Amino acid sequence: MGLKEDILKLKKEKNALVLAHLYEKAEIQEVADIVGDSYFLSKKAMESSKDIIVFCGVKFMAESAKILSPNKRILIPVNDTTCPMADMATVDKLKAMKLRNPKAKVVTYINSNGDIKALSDVCVTSSSAKAILNNIEEEEIIFLPDRNLGSYLQENIQNKKFILYDGFCPVHERVEEEEVLTLKNRYPNFKVLVHPECSKKVRDLGDFIGSTSELIDYSVQDVTNGFIVVTEEGVLYQMKEKSPNKTFIPIESGMICPNMKKISMKDLYNCLINEEFEVHIEEELRLKAHKSLENMHLLSNK
Repeated sequence: MGLKEDILKLKKEKNALVLAHLYEKAEIQEVADIVGDSYFLSKKAMESSKDIIVFCGVKFMAESAKILSPNKRILIPVNDTTCPMADMATVDKLKAMKLRNPKAKVVTYINSNGDIKALSDVCVTSSSAKAILNNIEEEEIIFLPDRNLGSYLQENIQNKKFILYDGFCPVHERVEEEEVLTLKNRYPNFKVLVHPECSKKVRDLGDFIGSTSELIDYSVQDVTNGFIVVTEEGVLYQMKEKSPNKTFIPIESGMICPNMKKISMKDLYNCLINEEFEVHIEEELRLKAHKSLENMHLLSNK
């Protein structure tokens, strides 16, 4: 038997649920039970009755699942899959920002570590952020860690004053305007799909701006047959699966998150057979972080 068959067999034997983020390698997405963005996967972990949950993604994602489901066994196949953007946000810097802006609400992108979530008033996803911010009464907003998503929200929400943390996603940040223009000239009838973690000059070239799941949904529902996709290349796997007759063009310089691509089929197999590496979080920190995630749910449904 090959690794794929071994993994599928182990999932049944161990009563395990395998979750994979949209940026994971195609072969990981293929053997996963559920594929999606980080908050969607955390919710699926919470709803699951399986004995073991394996989270194929970066560490803060597995940590978010543990914050929401403290009594479940959450495993991550590779223990050092950190997110550079999440790591840019530090407790000391955030505390200093809060002291300088005592009236501001701390709104944190879900792409953040647990200690930052614990200091936040509410978490947001890129798809829920607008609705949540419109439901916050305070005018001043400390937004972290992503300055690009923050500036995009600032453009769309006029009645708030944003104080932006100086963080960014290296994969989305490094895309140049010229790269997108070159592809637009080459494929004039294609629509440009852009993630809001890109810089403003790149976002301004987009026909549609949205979260990973929103970009996928748009590519399925829109009548256009070709798309230039300006986000991490893992998303193209799902786009092609859902719309096999459409054409999807990635950025030529390559939008690949090395941390998301760390998990191999062998790592997933080892994780299942050895039941490693389990995610742990201190209860005091978990409760504080849980509050910001709970507020996300409350404020997005107001």
